Amino acid sequence: MFMAEEAKSAPKKERKVKQAAPAEAAPTPVPAAAPAEAVPEAKKGVKAKSMYHFMGEAWKNPSSPEMKQLMWQRLVDWRKEGTFVRVERPTRLDRARALGYKAKQGIVVVRAKVRKGGLRKHRIRKGRKPKRKGILKITMKKNIQRIAEERTSKRYPNLEVLASYWVGEDGRHKWYEVILVDVNHPVIKSDARLCWICSSKHTNRAIRGLTPAGKKGRGLVRTRGIGAEKVRPSLRAHKRMGT
Repeated sequence: MFMAEEAKSAPKKERKVKQAAPAEAAPTPVPAAAPAEAVPEAKKGVKAKSMYHFMGEAWKNPSSPEMKQLMWQRLVDWRKEGTFVRVERPTRLDRARALGYKAKQGIVVVRAKVRKGGLRKHRIRKGRKPKRKGILKITMKKNIQRIAEERTSKRYPNLEVLASYWVGEDGRHKWYEVILVDVNHPVIKSDARLCWICSSKHTNRAIRGLTPAGKKGRGLVRTRGIGAEKVRPSLRAHKRMGT
């Protein structure tokens, strides 16, 4: 009996009741990100355009708003300079590189100034037949670019003219940059792409009309078709009948 009473008087152990975990709040919906714009695939066969392409496009229209102010300031400075001015680097790098220019020893760039205009004669007031006045049908035998090359070649007798290109003009003058090569320089002689000009065949190239401008003036650009029957080997060989 005593044991039974002790058992009843003993404190009862509290039952541990597992409390349910508080319900987690439902995650707030995240707005879906906007789909990224699809990058257009490069067209097949289309190559990236280089710096020289955009330089050439700018020089096609020197009177454009982008070039007009620059050309105006250049002409103001060039008028104050002499007839022949050696420049450190080409003004039209794309055109110079296309004609064979390289930034290396033995190559010089000179800007030459030549008077502008043709051979238009004044009308004679004295009496004679209009046919004998000598005004019409009298044109220049050489263009102004060839004259600029020849004068530059005479100014620098130890250099040979490689080519030239137009860089500007105003109402009285035209400016050309002439690329000159020192045929006796060891760097030029060791260059596989420029050593051909060291041959004696290319002596006085500008005066003999062997430059690109000279060949164009001699009619040697067109090599076949109507109008090219008497340009080879030369117009002199055909008694000037091709002019």
